[in-house]
Amino acid sequence: MVQTLKASLYIGGEWISDTADRAEIINPATEEVIGTACMAGTLECEQAIAAARDAFDTGPWPRLSIAERVLVMRRLHDHLQGRREEIVDLVIREAGATQMTAQYLHFGIAMKHAGQLLNDAMRIQSALTPIELTPDAQGRTVLGTSVTLYEPIGVVSAITAYNFPFFLNVTKLFHALTMGNTLILKPSPYTPMQASLLGAAAEAAGLPRGVLNIINGGIDTGTRLTTDKRVDMVTFTGSDKVGADIMAQAAPTLKKVHMELGGKSALIVRADADLIQAAQAGLGGFTLQSGQGCALTTRHLVHNSVRKAYVETLGAMAMHIKVGNPIDPSVHMGPLIREAARQRTEHFVQNGLDSGATLVCGGQRPEGLNQGFYYSPTLFDDVRNEMRIAQEEIFGPVGVVIGFDTDEEAIALANDSAFGLHGGIFSADAGKAYQIATRVRTGGMAINGGAGTMLSAAPFGGYKRSGLGREYGREGLLEFTQTKSISFHAG
Repeated sequence: MVQTLKASLYIGGEWISDTADRAEIINPATEEVIGTACMAGTLECEQAIAAARDAFDTGPWPRLSIAERVLVMRRLHDHLQGRREEIVDLVIREAGATQMTAQYLHFGIAMKHAGQLLNDAMRIQSALTPIELTPDAQGRTVLGTSVTLYEPIGVVSAITAYNFPFFLNVTKLFHALTMGNTLILKPSPYTPMQASLLGAAAEAAGLPRGVLNIINGGIDTGTRLTTDKRVDMVTFTGSDKVGADIMAQAAPTLKKVHMELGGKSALIVRADADLIQAAQAGLGGFTLQSGQGCALTTRHLVHNSVRKAYVETLGAMAMHIKVGNPIDPSVHMGPLIREAARQRTEHFVQNGLDSGATLVCGGQRPEGLNQGFYYSPTLFDDVRNEMRIAQEEIFGPVGVVIGFDTDEEAIALANDSAFGLHGGIFSADAGKAYQIATRVRTGGMAINGGAGTMLSAAPFGGYKRSGLGREYGREGLLEFTQTKSISFHAG
């Protein structure tokens, strides 16, 4: 049962459950304690870094071929697949995900991405550069070339967020370990239990000791992982503000930083769009995982000729969203992660009202839900792009509608943001939609709903304050490598 679980630390192949500090883990839907987490102190952080460093410097893992590592990682993947029901139940209780979201996105897409990473890794091969003929001092001609190698970076610290914890933990693990690195994983202190499952998976797969280490903790623990010179790379998913802090912390040791940060993604709805399809996408853009998603389209740019109809349609859809305990399969939207997140949402809603935006629906806590951190789906119209609710990431179930009259205006509005992670466009003219998509300064765009799934081999990442680097596919795997060139000649 979930209630009996304990999030222990996993360091150097050993479980540590006698730490001085512990933290209660609560179900955000009920505010009930569902377990305890052991918290790492200075000693445990030192042990984890030392274990990862030793496993990289002297252990077998970095020196295995990609094919040999993939065999081990497939066993780890199979172990997690076999615990699907248990993991999904934990995702629902610890992260507040709905049944459908937990099954399909938190678990299903994470495992699909992980499996594809193993396939993509097998296609990364050393390559010869073009041959060059160069005369030497003896009058001969040197036949020269070089080979390009992709080597692991070293010790990687991974710091993950609470919104999609299993998803983020799994995909970072598969990126880093498949390419031969060792890893120290620090999950959000709100959602440590899902990370503990990966320690058991590592044991079942036969991962060498110290290759994967899992420690729980807060800001101090994270700071140790971003500043220690023995850590070669930090991969982080979270807010842009914390990302900026991590860059500053990593700068003195010049370690690589890889970041997937916040977003305020734009959904462009042209005058010729299918409004029902656009509104359905728009609804998910601010209600999925209660709006706690970095790539969600929370900023809706709608042609003024159809804006009224779009707002009416979207508002009606939003009012039919069933909010409640996600243990109930009929629930469409669960809680925010903690009371602080709900208060932040309330602050932004009040700011929107004070700024002159029109509240279409929501804007309050749902009636009858006295336990749990719930907030109603909230939609604003008559929003100006310079308003805080249009510029800042709320990380709550709040969508805003901004009108435009021309494609050029829509592009300008979309690009008038500090973020650039994702976006979408709906139009009957797919060619024009593609042209517009190429001009939006963002890491990804979906035309008329996109591919129907999160494509596992497509690189994902952001522009501007939405991050550095890419995840998934060949591009994502190579982020976790160093490139080495070895030159030589024949004769």
